[in-house]
Amino acid sequence: MTIKIFIFDAYGTLFDVAGAARLAAAVPGGQALAEIWHNLAENWRRKQLEYSWIRALTHQHADFARVTEDSLDWALCAAGLKDADLRRRLLALYDQLPPYPEVAKVLSELKAQGHRLAILSNGTPEMLQKACDAAQITAQFDALLSIEEAGIYKPDPRVYDLVEQYFAIPRHEVMFVSSNGWDISGASVYGFQSFWVDRLSAPIDRLAYGGGALGPDHIASDLSALLSLIPSIATQK
Repeated sequence: MTIKIFIFDAYGTLFDVAGAARLAAAVPGGQALAEIWHNLAENWRRKQLEYSWIRALTHQHADFARVTEDSLDWALCAAGLKDADLRRRLLALYDQLPPYPEVAKVLSELKAQGHRLAILSNGTPEMLQKACDAAQITAQFDALLSIEEAGIYKPDPRVYDLVEQYFAIPRHEVMFVSSNGWDISGASVYGFQSFWVDRLSAPIDRLAYGGGALGPDHIASDLSALLSLIPSIATQK
C-alpha cells in the first residue's frame, strides 16, 4: 500500500527516555543515582504515561512538561531522594535526551529519498523543539506536531486527527512509527499503517488493531528496518 508520509512518535522511539537518569548518574555529583538510575528511569517513564492517560480520562489536562515534572517527583520520592539540584539536572537533561544510535542515519536516508517526515508526540512544542535541536535532527522533519493542539493525550483519536488536518492526507497513506504498543494500537485502529519499534523485545500488546489485525503491520527492533521496508511500500510521488 502506498505511503505518503512517515509519522514518528518521539519519546522512546527517537529519543532514549532512560538517557536523562543514565547521564545524570555518570557525572560528578551523580553518585546517588549510580545504583538506582535504571529503576528511577523506569518509574519516571511509567508514571509519566500513567499520568497522561489518567488526565485524559478525567479531563484534567496538563501539558507534558508538567506531567514530566510530576512523574519525576514521584520517582524521586519512591527512591528516597530529596535533592533539588538533582531534580533540576534531570529535567534539564530530559530536554536533551540522546537519540538512539540509528536515528540520524535513518531519518537522513528517508529524507534524501524524498519522503515526508513528521513527529506526533505528547511532548509540548517547546520540548520537541529542544530535543530535536539537541539531537541535530530538526531539519529532517516537515512538522513537529504536539498533542497540545488537540488538548488531550494519545491514544485519543483527536491526536491522530492532527496528521490529516496538517497534511491533508488520507490516513491509510500514513506510516505511523512508535516504540509504544498502546500508541501503535491507537494509530492502527485510527487507520494508519503501523510500524512498531520493539526495542525491549516485548510481547505484542493484547489490544485492538485496525481491520481486525492481530498486531502491528510491521515489527522491528530498531528504526533501521524502515529502510529495507521502503521498496515494498514505495511512495508514489
